[in-house]
Amino acid sequence: MRNDPYDWNQEVVASLLWTTRAFAIAFVCLVIVGYFLIRYTQWARQFWMISGSYFSSRDSWRVWLSVAVMLFLTVMGVRITILISYQGNEMYTALQYAAQGFSSGDGAALNEAKSAFWRSIVVFTVLATIHVVRSLLDYYVGQAFVIRWRVWLTDRMTSDWLDDRAYYRGRFIDKGIDNPDQRIETDVTDMTTMTQSLSMDLVTAVTSVVAFTKILWDLSGPLTLFGLEIPRAMVVLVYVYILTATVIAFWIGRPLIRLNFLNERFTANFRYALVRLRDRAESIAFFRGEAVERTGLLGRFASVIANAWQIVFRTVKFNGFNLGVSQVAVVFPIVLQAPRFFAGAITLGDITQSSTAFGQVSDSLSFFRQSYDDFAGYRASLIRLSGLLSADERSRALPAVRTEHLDRAVELSDVQVNLPDGRPLIEGLDLRLTPGEALLVTGASGSGKTTLLRTLAQIWPYANGTVRRPTGTKALFLSQFPYLPLGDLRDAVAYPARALELGDDRIRDVLRKVALGHLVNRLDEQSDWASILSPGEQQRVAFARILLIRPQVALLDEATSAVDEGLEYQLYRLVREEVPECMLVSVSHRSTVDQHHTRRLELLGGGPWRMSEVVVN
Repeated sequence: MRNDPYDWNQEVVASLLWTTRAFAIAFVCLVIVGYFLIRYTQWARQFWMISGSYFSSRDSWRVWLSVAVMLFLTVMGVRITILISYQGNEMYTALQYAAQGFSSGDGAALNEAKSAFWRSIVVFTVLATIHVVRSLLDYYVGQAFVIRWRVWLTDRMTSDWLDDRAYYRGRFIDKGIDNPDQRIETDVTDMTTMTQSLSMDLVTAVTSVVAFTKILWDLSGPLTLFGLEIPRAMVVLVYVYILTATVIAFWIGRPLIRLNFLNERFTANFRYALVRLRDRAESIAFFRGEAVERTGLLGRFASVIANAWQIVFRTVKFNGFNLGVSQVAVVFPIVLQAPRFFAGAITLGDITQSSTAFGQVSDSLSFFRQSYDDFAGYRASLIRLSGLLSADERSRALPAVRTEHLDRAVELSDVQVNLPDGRPLIEGLDLRLTPGEALLVTGASGSGKTTLLRTLAQIWPYANGTVRRPTGTKALFLSQFPYLPLGDLRDAVAYPARALELGDDRIRDVLRKVALGHLVNRLDEQSDWASILSPGEQQRVAFARILLIRPQVALLDEATSAVDEGLEYQLYRLVREEVPECMLVSVSHRSTVDQHHTRRLELLGGGPWRMSEVVVN
């Protein structure tokens, strides 16, 4: 029987050398494999499209340092597992020899076995302590890497989505993107987390296969099968067994990629419908639309459930096969080694180490098979994030009216506004506004009044010509339903300016002027003000912004539709008195707005227009 004790005295230096060599090889292989994956696989190209600049920027050395630390700790973990397998061999071999010494009455052999056993326990204590410290450090470094990457990627995806108003113009591309909020939040989290875990698990698997194959090779013996002798049978059979199982598992699990993608889409659509119902609760309640809403919600939920059942059926097949393969692998090495143990060729410790090594090689070779479900979800996240970036790029490539900065004036030269199908709304529009002038835009419904304002704001893609106007904070757009951001009231009133730059006293004074004096003591209150303030109050907040920001030009789209005529008169008078040089462009159906404007642009529909002076009776 074998009795070659492991030389633990030299292990510190040996393990440092082994870990350093393995780390260097793994790092080089990781870079090379990553390069070829990016070059030849679609999913890796999608990954590089999403996060390539994070790993290749000027400051990316910090990122690569984190990767190197994670890689070193991962390889170190494999080395500790190897050492624990040798410690286990010695421990069980010592127990075997102790049993033999006890049964034969050999006191010297029994004492020697006891000494070997307790020495192995001391070794285990040291290894276990190092393993715990390494595991905690590995967790911390890995999570710190994921969090920093997640912060960077969230900023990248959000900035790209907002850049050049892609979040709005994206609705005009051929294939719009669904649920960008879910892609930016959930998929960014999933991608960063799973990239870190899958890549380090892959390194662990490959390193373990190499390291434990050597152990299996040393412990394995020949096996005669169907009259054919197979040398080192355990090594050969484990590779044949697991690789065959992996191919079959890939075939069974492949549909999970598409099913996981659809699951995220259907779930996000259902969640969006619920949020939209909450946001439009008052309108739905007025219409008594509960039955219709219920039908719509349950219809979307039915898609979620139908897809969920497909995932269940496919997962049952996939996991059932994997579990069967794993259960057979538990006894496989023991059955193979048992004849040699009974013949006295190997010890009990060799049996247990064979089982450990076989399990490590089996689990490592099974990494791709067992991780296929996770990889399917990972692929779905990559598809959604790269899809959002592609949609943002396409939306920015859409045409837009040429806009140039012009201080204290508005000039439109040969502006044409079309419908998405190419039919004209406005043709050859030329006009000029100077400080203090006010233009009223009128016309029948569908003639292009609001679309003209969208064109001036550079968010309507079906237009051409040249617009010269004040830009940045010198231009303010007021819609019929003003946007109120989440946060305290002062931020909602000051938007899009910074409340701290305006001052609370000034904000309170302006609120009183627009008949919102009852809100002056609520500036610190955090709430969803869009659901608290009435439509009329929200429109008064929009006029307060004109008084606070004092833009050179303000474009108003039905900005007084929710207030009475008396308050409308007061609000326009405030603007003309407080910001007399502000140029106004108003869209309105009310004749009472006429008196606050100097000129009228009447859109006749289909392209023609007419300019005239406003005459107030």
